[in-house]
Amino acid sequence: MIRLQKMKQFITSGILVLLLFFSCAVAAQMEERTISGQLLDSDTKEPIVFASLYLKGQGVGTTTNEEGRYIFHFESSPQAVVVISMIGYESIEKKVSDFEMELPLLLRAKTTQLNEVVVMAAKEKRLTAKQLVKKAYKEIENNYPTEPYILEGYIRDLQNEDGTYVEYLECAAKFYYQSYQVQRDPAVELVEVRSNYIAEKHPWNANQDRKNSIIDLVEDDLIRYDYGPIKGKNGWKYTVEGIVPFNGKYVYKIVGEDTPFQTAVLHIDTETFAFVRIELTRKAYNGASWMRRLTNGAQQMQYHLICEYREYKGKMYLKYQQEEDTWQIYDAQNPSALLFTKNPKKELFINKIISEGVPIYHFNKNLQSGTSIEGQAKEYNAQFWERYNAPQRTKAMSKIEGELKKTMPE
Repeated sequence: MIRLQKMKQFITSGILVLLLFFSCAVAAQMEERTISGQLLDSDTKEPIVFASLYLKGQGVGTTTNEEGRYIFHFESSPQAVVVISMIGYESIEKKVSDFEMELPLLLRAKTTQLNEVVVMAAKEKRLTAKQLVKKAYKEIENNYPTEPYILEGYIRDLQNEDGTYVEYLECAAKFYYQSYQVQRDPAVELVEVRSNYIAEKHPWNANQDRKNSIIDLVEDDLIRYDYGPIKGKNGWKYTVEGIVPFNGKYVYKIVGEDTPFQTAVLHIDTETFAFVRIELTRKAYNGASWMRRLTNGAQQMQYHLICEYREYKGKMYLKYQQEEDTWQIYDAQNPSALLFTKNPKKELFINKIISEGVPIYHFNKNLQSGTSIEGQAKEYNAQFWERYNAPQRTKAMSKIEGELKKTMPE
């Protein structure tokens, strides 16, 4: 009996030693890594803008910039796989160990044009373009999160007056969302501010209450607030323009019109009917806007919204959002006198999705929604930004930043 007990102890000790060995081996493989380069169209060699790079099966990723360049920081083993994808292109997957620094990656474009306005959406029946949109709208409850989740991301805010940039802001934030059914803005943690340059603006701005960029963005969630071209209602008319590849599957490209002011481009997954990308444009028609002029003299002449999503663990999460406007500002006392034109552009790039362990994930709601972000900025944290997954700064952005720096007081 004693001999048997000693044998069991020996076997148990051996197993523990092996487990410790393998744990150490795995830990040794999990290292901080960085890959960088440029993503190009295989035929035209033009840069592919705002494409996704993410670790397969994980919520960590980044996005190419306006030059198709990327720099991606993450922790993984050499055998981990990075997925590179863009709507309209065939995705590629590469092991981390196969990346060569700064070597361009090529994606191949592919589009299937349709000769009919109906497509085979299911084995048993055909759906028109409008029916496809209504189907996607109905499937929102199955395709979008029904439990709380957190997104981490990078925000960029550019403000332009009469062709001259007057503001450049960059920051990192966390967003605590409830289920998509909860029509409420997410709670926000402002993590860090990287750039904060504001030149002298038109005097008109001094009398206006300005929301911060983050609040402006999160208010324009078409799916959460249940409006716009996704519903397939009112005066919207739709046409199926084609089927394009995305993430190893295919999506319908559907163009919508609600004359005379609105147009939309919707990309809908052919299998799940999830909205993969929503693009909404509103333009003034014959000089008339779709909205009344505000009492302060502001009138919106163009509005452009993009919301793009990424599938993660069976649900669709925001990946990229852009809002760009054109406002004409008139003298409130003399309504025919145009003071200036302003063009704000705000973008949100999501680099991390947290859908599990949300209650214990570190989150500190601290954003003051009624105060501009620059008014809440802490001292610049160089160490944080060194490995933060934000799109690489382009030459154009660096030029804007440089010009604004010249106007800042010493």
